[in-house]
Amino acid sequence: MTMPALDVIEEFATWSPWVPFTSARETAPRLPGVYLAREGVAGELVYVGMAGERRGQGIRGRMTIYARGKALASGLGEAVFDRALADPAWLRDRLKEAEQGCARRAARWGILAFERADLHICWTVTSDGTAARSLEKRVLVALKNHTLWNRIK
Repeated sequence: MTMPALDVIEEFATWSPWVPFTSARETAPRLPGVYLAREGVAGELVYVGMAGERRGQGIRGRMTIYARGKALASGLGEAVFDRALADPAWLRDRLKEAEQGCARRAARWGILAFERADLHICWTVTSDGTAARSLEKRVLVALKNHTLWNRIK
């Protein structure tokens, strides 16, 4: 039996408390680090990501880009959007909007996809982007037997 993903990586770092994705945009630090995403309040870990310095915005900057629907083709944004596009009910709602003359821009679809995902986020801060990248890789290697949304290169 596979150990739960969070138990596998618990000792890798001091992780923040979990917060809803909508709160992470306001509470995540403006520092580099690694973030984790899970579905729902107590769901399984689904994604591991990292944020470098990002013009002084760090993890908070990464969450803000996602929250604004501007990262649909990379990382967590792509994973969330892929799942929304695979949901017939979600697509029917978007089609209905278009048929009613309320077509939306791609960024708005990204925002709606994140709302649909009901993600909760936690993070740990690192000294710089290089350390964040290294920790992210270590976590992903440790979780290679778990089902994550990450596209492993």
